[in-house]
Amino acid sequence: MSKWVIGMIVIVVLAFGTVIGFNLFVNKKIENTLANLPEPVYPVTIEKLTPTVWPQGISAIGFIEPNQGVDVSNEVAGIVTAINFDNGGSAKQGTVLLSLDASVQKADLKAQQVQLPSVRDDYNRLVKLYKERSVSEQSVETAQSKYQAMLANIESLQATIALREIKAPFNGLLGIRNVNLGQYVSVGTDIVRLEDLSVMRVRFSVPQAELGNISIGQAISLTVEAFPGRTYKGAINAIEPVVNNQTGLVMVQAELPNDDNSLRGGMFADVNIALSNLDNQFVVPQTAIVFALYGNSVYVVEKKDNETRVKQVTVEVTQRNGNDALVTGALKFDDEVVTTGILNLGNNAKVDIVPNPISVPDKMPQL
Repeated sequence: MSKWVIGMIVIVVLAFGTVIGFNLFVNKKIENTLANLPEPVYPVTIEKLTPTVWPQGISAIGFIEPNQGVDVSNEVAGIVTAINFDNGGSAKQGTVLLSLDASVQKADLKAQQVQLPSVRDDYNRLVKLYKERSVSEQSVETAQSKYQAMLANIESLQATIALREIKAPFNGLLGIRNVNLGQYVSVGTDIVRLEDLSVMRVRFSVPQAELGNISIGQAISLTVEAFPGRTYKGAINAIEPVVNNQTGLVMVQAELPNDDNSLRGGMFADVNIALSNLDNQFVVPQTAIVFALYGNSVYVVEKKDNETRVKQVTVEVTQRNGNDALVTGALKFDDEVVTTGILNLGNNAKVDIVPNPISVPDKMPQL
């Protein structure tokens, strides 16, 4: 082997050795630097666990309907001759809302009433003659039939005329009329909507598992979007006797007063049935919970040897209400639970407790 080849090999070995040595030196320096870095301290806010009353209830979406509601319509056809109500007005039971032309029927009725005395007198005269054995029984029966038929015709005409006066079937609030004066309306035309808003009903469904928690007369409360912040109160008055075999839900109906007519049929409502509250419960903000597939947990503050660290405690979230959560687990009252700053934490992590900005009032500006 020539000296030139040997020299090249030595140069290559020295070059690789230099690179490897440099890398080992750098890695050692990094390792020493990381080993001497101070332990990170994470700022967190905390909240002390105190015995809390957790309200129990059943929530559902309900559909509001009036105590009574009907589309007022006509049983006979005719021309509208009078409209006796205003759009959006109120009506008393029996008030004539609309009249149809009844001139022909009234004329027929008058003709029958004019003939009635003569027919009645003929019948009475034949009855008297029959008692004297002057006429046959058949003559009396014929006169009687004629008289009774005329009475029936008069009664029928009176009923027909009455049907041409469309009356309010109950007290209520009227909607917008759908007919005009002089219009020909066929049988069954929707004239106007009438609703009794004095008492309203709300229908909603609850899971069959809650059947044991509801009963007739039980109080309910509801809210509607139209009047935010206002709560209406009522009571359950009916429970369906069967469970829907497709949904597993039971239909429930409740009644509630509506003195100011603020509730209207067709509204959707958030219904709540209050149940017995749970006392002495662990309640934490949902921001304090670490949600994970393998289980949920919270961080509890531990102070030892002038250091503040956290311990991860597994909990079970049983119910939620807004920003709060009802939890169970190896907790005890007066434990301090981390509420914010949990993203970077791990078990036994060192923390620095800082004031909660939400609970600290703003300082007044200096004048």
